[in-house]
Amino acid sequence: MNQHNILVHQISRPHGEPLAENFRFVEQPLGSLGEGAAWVENVHFSVDPYMRECMDGDWELNEPLEGRTIGRVIRSNTPALHPGDWVLHRKGWRTYAQVTPEEGRVIAPVAGVPLRAWLSLLGGTGLTAWVALTKIARLQPGESLYVSSAAGGVGSAAAQFAALLGAKRIVGSTRNAEKSKILTERLGYTDAFVYESGKVSAQLRDVIPEGIDVYLDNVGGEQLEAAIAAFKDFGRAALIGAVAQYSALTPPVAPYNLFDIVGKSLTLQGFLVRDYKNLQDELEEFIIPHIQSGRVVPEDTVTHGFNNIVDAFLSMLKGGNLGKAIVSIE
Repeated sequence: MNQHNILVHQISRPHGEPLAENFRFVEQPLGSLGEGAAWVENVHFSVDPYMRECMDGDWELNEPLEGRTIGRVIRSNTPALHPGDWVLHRKGWRTYAQVTPEEGRVIAPVAGVPLRAWLSLLGGTGLTAWVALTKIARLQPGESLYVSSAAGGVGSAAAQFAALLGAKRIVGSTRNAEKSKILTERLGYTDAFVYESGKVSAQLRDVIPEGIDVYLDNVGGEQLEAAIAAFKDFGRAALIGAVAQYSALTPPVAPYNLFDIVGKSLTLQGFLVRDYKNLQDELEEFIIPHIQSGRVVPEDTVTHGFNNIVDAFLSMLKGGNLGKAIVSIE
């Protein structure tokens, strides 16, 4: 076991887009293992859009950062965690983590399911898509769905789930033609388009002139405005994130058509996936057989090497990933 730990600290607040100089790699001795805890060697790290918001104040400066991570127990002072166990926990951005049973969940590997899937389809990303579709927006068979940031982690999960749930049309917007092609060929979308600033409403109307029933909002701003315009009466939106405004230097401008929420009897509801952990077993029971059959693909973009975690995070914020963005030391 390496006697030193490498951690990433945030050392300054970003002004607009975050930069590599907002972070610092720190090496320190591992120290002693506390009673009732285990040393976990971290192997797979999740980098997520919500982390950009954390940089503005939720994360303490010059302290270890957090994030969903899968690691292997290498030493233990608790009977609940055994050497060799795979553990999902939130003490990421470091090569080793001291984890108690209350801070992690042991993952039992399943044949035909990549371990990294517990950071994508079977992790917080997939659970977000599942909750948005089934509990917040309540997608029904035969309905039409629109997803912004469709090639991201949540978007790549949502379309595949929606197809299984019987959606009639699944429309996604993305940054470039290559991603648009992958959305329809591999990830369950019936239609996709490359969004252009100032034209999203018209683009969405051209793709699905009959309108949409459900919208999953990962972006906010103009994408939300376009969805409101495209909604049929009694449409429902699950508000997941607003990546378009996380690094904005000026306050976001509200959609011009907010009053259409009244005129169309729309429902827009935000949620935090941490409030729906009780649905993890439901998600796994539904999705695992489809992963094993190959009908559902745990799409991810893997960056290798812990020393590249900051670069992977910054790239993800600029749309450099397809599916879930993961850093792996394997």
